[in-house]
Amino acid sequence: MPESEPQRTVIVNATPIISLVLIGQLELLRLLYGKILIPPAVQTEVLTGGVKNIGVVELQKSNWIQFVPLQDPRRADLLSDLDRGEAEVIALAQELNADLIIIDERLARRHAKRLGLTLTGTLGVLLRAKEKGFVPAVKPLVYSLQQNGIWLGEAVVAEVLKLAGED
Repeated sequence: MPESEPQRTVIVNATPIISLVLIGQLELLRLLYGKILIPPAVQTEVLTGGVKNIGVVELQKSNWIQFVPLQDPRRADLLSDLDRGEAEVIALAQELNADLIIIDERLARRHAKRLGLTLTGTLGVLLRAKEKGFVPAVKPLVYSLQQNGIWLGEAVVAEVLKLAGED
């Protein structure tokens, strides 16, 4: 069995959690990163669960996902063009000097890059999981995401499949 990486500070937004739950792969976060951290707004977003309660049970029973409050919630207020979860992920990453944030939304990714944060997204997690031997292929997981209503740009999908050697 491949080993997880040494403990790093990894903060995750709601969309990657929900996306991975949808395709039965939430465990990849634990396998790859050990424990992950989520700020208050992300916890709330997942636990309110939307129409189908996706991720509620998984979040409640995953003791490796840790809720961490912001020391200064006003820091997230400065990112007012993002939704609260995204803003808190970035603010918490700054407070904790995080090694990695996992976030999918384009505007939030732009902010994170501008602030010098290291980031990946759901598809990056799937690529890393294949690289580490936790999943045999990325393509079926990408298609499963799409079939479960997760919108992925064609160019991004093509790039990921190329990187995975599955194009």
